[in-house]
Amino acid sequence: MLIVKLIAESFKYAFQSIIVNRLRTFLSLSGITIGIFSVIAVFSVFDSLERSIRSSLSELGNDVLFVQKWPWSMGEDYAWWKYMNRPNSSLDELEAIQERVEAAQAATFTIGMRRTIKYLNNSYENVTIQGVSHDYDQVMPPDIEQGRYFTRLESQAGRNVAIIGGKIAETLFPQTNPLGKTIKIFGSKATIIGVLKTQGQGTFGNSTDEQVYVPLNFARNFVNLRRMGTTIMVKTRANVSNQQLRDELTGVMRSMRKLKPGEEDNFAINEVSIINQGLQAFFGALAMIGWIIGGFSLLVGGFGIANIMFVSVRERTNIIGIQKAIGAKRFFILLEFLFEAVFLSLLGGLLGLLLIYIGTLFLQDALPFPLILTFDNIIVGLAISTIIGLVSGFMPALTASRLDPVEAIRYGV
Repeated sequence: MLIVKLIAESFKYAFQSIIVNRLRTFLSLSGITIGIFSVIAVFSVFDSLERSIRSSLSELGNDVLFVQKWPWSMGEDYAWWKYMNRPNSSLDELEAIQERVEAAQAATFTIGMRRTIKYLNNSYENVTIQGVSHDYDQVMPPDIEQGRYFTRLESQAGRNVAIIGGKIAETLFPQTNPLGKTIKIFGSKATIIGVLKTQGQGTFGNSTDEQVYVPLNFARNFVNLRRMGTTIMVKTRANVSNQQLRDELTGVMRSMRKLKPGEEDNFAINEVSIINQGLQAFFGALAMIGWIIGGFSLLVGGFGIANIMFVSVRERTNIIGIQKAIGAKRFFILLEFLFEAVFLSLLGGLLGLLLIYIGTLFLQDALPFPLILTFDNIIVGLAISTIIGLVSGFMPALTASRLDPVEAIRYGV
């Protein structure tokens, strides 16, 4: 009951302070509002961006390893001039992996390039053409909405068939079924046998909406694989670790490239966890920037709350003296002013969170990823506001609790 009474009294005095001194309260609380807005807004943007990036990365598969020329890790020691001279992955290496790597469930070979595709008098520029070997659907299953995937015969014979992205289908075939229609790729005709489900733009631009899949043996009629950026994607077998697959892949690749013991690998085996580790450090640094951005505003806001409370103590000195004269304990006075400081600080924090929420509604369509004010960030904002209120209100509350009742009653008389 005592706590309830304290909260009720604190709420009453805080509310009176806001009503009577609107401008002073507004100016004092603006620091907390701006500080919470700055910190939580930065956290919300970074959390939403990180969530979107990790979602895009998950589409690559946590159980898929990528044998490539270039490593994904970056840093000061990234020897790009050395990696540039490495050979690209080859079809012979794919065959060796399929035959000799027991930890692999499936493996596929892919190449990618940008081209313009045409249908009658219409064209779609800058389309990503993916040439894939047959087992691509076993490693990275495409989300086919209409039609089907390539048959093994179509893949091996290099038939002129294609699976197109949803956005391409909507643009080139707005009022007709694209299945069975013929488009031109590399200046050669290809029959559409499948349409991918529309995904929307990915964070890394990895959406399949503007991609076309063709059999690798069809694409290699028009490009030189030795001059292309090639990738061998290998899916880990169930109940087998990525590390075990990596070890087997390393052994097979070194054997295929006739590397001597102690000689450095001239290939890279990449996986999503490499990017995730880099993202963790990157977003950790961004979070620190967020604290710095909002920290100064929170500091100013804390001084504002302390100023309000010192003024409140001075204005209510007589009342404090009367309370103590009739038996109010020091801790009662202390808690009363602390509750009031926390209430004022929480009010500023809630205003900051409200501004962020309104901002997320207005920016939903302006950003390439969904912006969300999460429950965790709301709790962080309220916790910061509470701590600021406690710290800022402690000295004024302590000053009030130590007032001599006789001198307090005579104050201003």
